[in-house]
Amino acid sequence: MNVVRKITVGGVIREGIGIGLKNSLSLLGATLLWLITIWIPYLNVGTTIAITTIPIELSKGKVISPTFIFGAKYRKYMGEYFNLIGLMLMSIIPAFLFMVIPAYVIVISWSLAIYILLDKGVSPSDALIQSNKATYGYKWTIFFVCLILYIVSCILLYALVLVPYVGILLAIILYLVLIVSSLGCYAVIYRELTKDEVAPAE
Repeated sequence: MNVVRKITVGGVIREGIGIGLKNSLSLLGATLLWLITIWIPYLNVGTTIAITTIPIELSKGKVISPTFIFGAKYRKYMGEYFNLIGLMLMSIIPAFLFMVIPAYVIVISWSLAIYILLDKGVSPSDALIQSNKATYGYKWTIFFVCLILYIVSCILLYALVLVPYVGILLAIILYLVLIVSSLGCYAVIYRELTKDEVAPAE
């Protein structure tokens, strides 16, 4: 029996905050490990790819281990990863130069492609196709989730500049909470829109 997949702005943000906070210490540990090893050739490419695809691990519903960034799969798909980035940039940059609104549509359509590439092990072109299909019918939802996160980010950055001392410390803490919550939101979107057993939205 097929189950219609569904995400809502409120649902994504509520669950995303919970996932992010639950994994906040692990994410901090992973970031510190990445900073420590960023100077090591070859290894740093794999750990950087891992950092950019954190929502894959978060989408699995468990508290992640900070050492996941050393997983061999991130180095295994190094060529495919850069190939995918190149394909995306070749389309997105010209679209922004001439057609701003369609460019944003393309960005949202392909927003899951990197996660699909690493998680499903498909080709770069298939990752783009699957991402486009997965986000069909949910682009506005994804857009508003990103817009809300962006607005909150701007408010906190504004507070960092204007609020003195203790206020700045509080704003920094809240900004870190926002970052981990944002990663949690992307994990929810990825998990819900790439379930194999679901049917497309109307």
